Amino acid sequence: MTLPDNLPSVLVVDDEVRSQEAMRRTLDEDFMVFTASDADAARLCMERNPISVILCDQRMPGLTGVLFLKEVRERWPDTVRIVISGYTDSEDIIAGINEAGIYQYILKPWAPDHLLATVRNAVEAQNLQRDTNRLHLELRTSTPVLRQRTQAKLSKARSVFDFDRIERAPGSPLDAVCEVAMRVARYDLSVLVLGESGTGKELLARAVHYASPRAAGAFVVENCAAMPDTLLESELFGHKRGAFTGAYEDHPGLFQRANGGTVFLDEIGETSPAFQVRLLRVLQEGEVRPVGAAHPVPVDVRVVAATHRDLEQRVREGLFREDLYYRIAGITITVPPLRERAGDIAPIARRMVREVGAELGRPDATLSDEALACLMGYPWPGNIRELRNEIARAIAISDSDAIAAQSLSSRVLHGQAGLASAAASAHGCTLPRTGTLSERLDAIEAMVLRETLLRHRWNKTRSATELGLSRVGLRGKMARFGLEG
Repeated sequence: MTLPDNLPSVLVVDDEVRSQEAMRRTLDEDFMVFTASDADAARLCMERNPISVILCDQRMPGLTGVLFLKEVRERWPDTVRIVISGYTDSEDIIAGINEAGIYQYILKPWAPDHLLATVRNAVEAQNLQRDTNRLHLELRTSTPVLRQRTQAKLSKARSVFDFDRIERAPGSPLDAVCEVAMRVARYDLSVLVLGESGTGKELLARAVHYASPRAAGAFVVENCAAMPDTLLESELFGHKRGAFTGAYEDHPGLFQRANGGTVFLDEIGETSPAFQVRLLRVLQEGEVRPVGAAHPVPVDVRVVAATHRDLEQRVREGLFREDLYYRIAGITITVPPLRERAGDIAPIARRMVREVGAELGRPDATLSDEALACLMGYPWPGNIRELRNEIARAIAISDSDAIAAQSLSSRVLHGQAGLASAAASAHGCTLPRTGTLSERLDAIEAMVLRETLLRHRWNKTRSATELGLSRVGLRGKMARFGLEG
């Protein structure tokens, strides 16, 4: 399959071919991926191609990753720079953060989901920053009429992260979650978002920011699990010139850059007790002390934190400070996993098919009823992130724009069948072991319908809501499968 020309481009620089290929496989569904084994090959590639993001290994023959990224910053300042290395190199990288303008530091061994999310966030941040800079420049230099038009553009950009844009079915459990989040957004309270990985906690945090009085300020994101303490402290609180070897000028931290806006601290449950002490002081005093600074710097930010951990349990175990927990949990919001809101799978899947299909040059891609039934029956332990990856895979390997069940992975097909079979067995039904794929999927769909109706005591409104159907659609399926109750 030929990738569309409008995909963002990523350059992977690593002298180990295996590592190059591993990153290529992780990224090539969402990005145009180039590879280089050393700085010379990377320079040649960047001279010939517009590169959005560069991923560079710290340890390379002849030139470290930080030194090369410093050169990249000077020659290609719009390219987002990410360095990959181990804990043993953290001091060198801290020293080079400001010089090289490093966006993120990814530790080895890296996880594919984390790598993909980091690059996606880098491209999104680049695009948003470019648009915001352009619009603010227009606001400062334009006539009153043009300023009004530009303000309208900013309002439209904020609407992208509106609560209504969080995809869900009518009557979804997310309605109550979004209602609470929308109410607290207007107040300057800290918010703690709980939920499994991949449930959309960052999306909810963005919606809170853009619905708040701080919407005109910056929204900055930091994954607390991705960095050692020393690097995380420098990234969040900044450092002064001369604070350590290589700190040639002041480096404002994310708290300073987000002044007047919102800081989103993802995976805060992974931070060490020592770092928690420093973060608590910042939140209590409303000021940060950059590394090497003699005096603190006042900051005005709202903190939205998120974690997949049970923080109350970690407090009881002595792994998370109780005073910090109560400081960040002004309001606690829990995002339910996808398996607890099966009705949302259909609208989310259809939207993802449109978005991913457009990204992969397959804008006419659609889901067949059989494929959708399989997606709705799978428990999705990886939540929305896993669903997106499954849809991207199905679109990539499907010969037709109408994605059939055969294009789904065996994991989803087997998981769907197992879930339906278990539910059916509880009510005296058995899964057929013979017949065509269509016939056996019909049997599975009938079992899922029956299990849902029985669980809701044949209440058609609640059953239809959970399954993402209208009452008319549900009654049609009940009649088709002889499930009148």
